[in-house]
Amino acid sequence: MIGIIGGTGIYDPKSVKEIAVKEVETPYGDAPEVKIVEFNGKRVAFLPRHGKSHAIPPHRVNYRANIYALKQVGVDGIISTNSVGGISDSLAPGDVMIPHDFLDFTRGRKSTFYDDKVVHVDMSSPYCPEIREALIKAAGTISKVFSNGVYACTQGPRFETPSEIRLIKTLGGDVVGMTGVPEVVLAREKEICYGSVCIVANFAAGISEEKLTATELMEIVKENEATVRKIITGAIKNIPEHRKCECGRALEGAEV
Repeated sequence: MIGIIGGTGIYDPKSVKEIAVKEVETPYGDAPEVKIVEFNGKRVAFLPRHGKSHAIPPHRVNYRANIYALKQVGVDGIISTNSVGGISDSLAPGDVMIPHDFLDFTRGRKSTFYDDKVVHVDMSSPYCPEIREALIKAAGTISKVFSNGVYACTQGPRFETPSEIRLIKTLGGDVVGMTGVPEVVLAREKEICYGSVCIVANFAAGISEEKLTATELMEIVKENEATVRKIITGAIKNIPEHRKCECGRALEGAEV
């Protein structure tokens, strides 16, 4: 089953058949309720990352509970939706990027399920190649898509400074967001395939002279919801029924 992590507006309730609503108890605290729906003939689980009313800020999201809840309801592949700031000179608002790697600038977040033993999970290819391929194929029919890129995750909830963006650009970051990590790491620790579709909502600080407000950002996110829905719809059709990637064997040889 595929899990979708994002806002509540990423699917049209009229186009899906709701099967169940799951409230999953986790050892890590509360997770938002998971809606199981029939989507283009497939069972899909939707989880709102920031809660039902989008009230949880990025640095307070219970990422462990979210990933654990999806695993418990039977998810073995995740499509994450992310609104990002563009850093690369090639990217402009409205473009779509499917990341292949990430940079982690967060601090203090609970970023592993393994606090009681030593487990070194491999992150050579942090994003599942099969889900990436499905997203790239789907996005290419809808928008200008960049099939590779580095997602830089910052702590938030404030926006980044121009100097921070210059540093991230120097280190190879193409886009910046606040929610992609530790989601991607935790999914790998649970042997769940994980891919992300990043919609460039704005230029990052210092790339453009224009000041961005949170209100404007949310308006841009709303405008892009239809694009995200179309990409997800297409990607779900393209994801193989049976995994051949290494994601499902991520813990083999990882424990010391």
